[in-house]
Amino acid sequence: MLNTEAEAEAEAVERRRKLEEALEVKALRRIISAYINYPEASEEDIKRYERSFRKLPQAHKVILSHLPLKFQKLRWCIAQNSYFIFEMLKAFEPPLDLSQDTDICQDQHLDNITTRCCGLNCKESVKPSSEEHGGGISGTCVAIKEEKIEHSNELNDVSLSSGLKHQNNTNSVGDDWCKEFQDLGKQFPSASCNENISSSSPRWLSPLSRSHVPLVDVDKGQKERDQCYKPILEELERLFPNRCKENPPTCLVPGAGLGRLALEISCLGFVSQGNEFSYYMMICSSFILNATQTAREWTIFPWIHSNCNSLSDNDLLRPVSIPDIHPASAGITEGFSMCGGDFVEVYSDPSQEGYWDAVVTCFFLDTAHNIVEYIEVISKILKDGGVWINLGPLLYHFADMYSLEDEMSIELSLEDVKKVALHYGFEFEKESTIETTYTTNPRSMMQHRYYTAFWTMRKKTTPA
Repeated sequence: MLNTEAEAEAEAVERRRKLEEALEVKALRRIISAYINYPEASEEDIKRYERSFRKLPQAHKVILSHLPLKFQKLRWCIAQNSYFIFEMLKAFEPPLDLSQDTDICQDQHLDNITTRCCGLNCKESVKPSSEEHGGGISGTCVAIKEEKIEHSNELNDVSLSSGLKHQNNTNSVGDDWCKEFQDLGKQFPSASCNENISSSSPRWLSPLSRSHVPLVDVDKGQKERDQCYKPILEELERLFPNRCKENPPTCLVPGAGLGRLALEISCLGFVSQGNEFSYYMMICSSFILNATQTAREWTIFPWIHSNCNSLSDNDLLRPVSIPDIHPASAGITEGFSMCGGDFVEVYSDPSQEGYWDAVVTCFFLDTAHNIVEYIEVISKILKDGGVWINLGPLLYHFADMYSLEDEMSIELSLEDVKKVALHYGFEFEKESTIETTYTTNPRSMMQHRYYTAFWTMRKKTTPA
């Protein structure tokens, strides 16, 4: 009887594992498809502009006769963005077999299943300047080295650069998905801003279309990094003045995004780990951290997707070169890594308890369904006497999400957040307000500014 119950329980666990993996595969396919669909979605925007222009009276068309050339320039910029996305996807090594059949999750009861695509605003296409927080990734850590990257053993033998390796099931959904990716190479040439356009390319990719595209912009991200990251980095240096290579302090950065803050902390002499849930972010951060050969290797056009609040067409069309530094040459500390997965799921593991000297949260706390749970986990994973440095607003990501699932969203005031922190054994050491922007176009006529809460808290030492 006991054996039967144990076998039934084991089968249920295995079914749940397969279901969760199938859901994650579906989420990852959708996210990669969103990247792949970027050129098509962007072209639809241009066609909409052109349709509106054609509706103008002839006299108005004469006044705005420069717009058709602007539309052609936009197409050229989209092609450059598409090239970057295509190269990024080719370098991506999925942690799952994307060719597997996901029909298992069609008719399953999904209560209490944590899907990896619980994210915010999952859409069918993605643009470089978007702030998507869609589909997540299960717990997979990747160690970053100055010479190369070492993937964990959880990564499957799947490579987008040579087409996905898949089983010989010609009717599978995975085969259709693989074909969709491979077709992208035929649609968009590998032509960067510094290369010649293929003679077989569409007419709008000609050098004429780019003749008046502005020069590459300087690093406008530096100003925001100085506002957000600099206070954090200075606080870490103050709190850990005697760092040594033999025994460097450990620092976790949840919600690490593209990994820049985690990298900066590593360069200070910490064993730094960034944690990120979004596949959108992880695909791009992996590419930037591991596949770039030089600083400013890639040129993108992040501002072309909105004509609103633009001072000039030149502002709209200006390119940005990324990254501003070469990550592998930045002087990172051995042990720097990025870990993909939901913060609560990954760091609730018993092995994480009391492991970290510092936790840094930057524009992260308000991503929680339950902010109390975030604070509880931060307290558990810190060593006694460890520090928690936070900078960010309380723009709760799930506050305005209405769906059949009725997304949970606990939205506390800053006063209540502080009370929760005190409950979980934190003491305030430092507190202030810092004014900053967040992924803002510095030349836009509309600017969003945050008055963020900045604090340092220390976890009390547990009495013996």
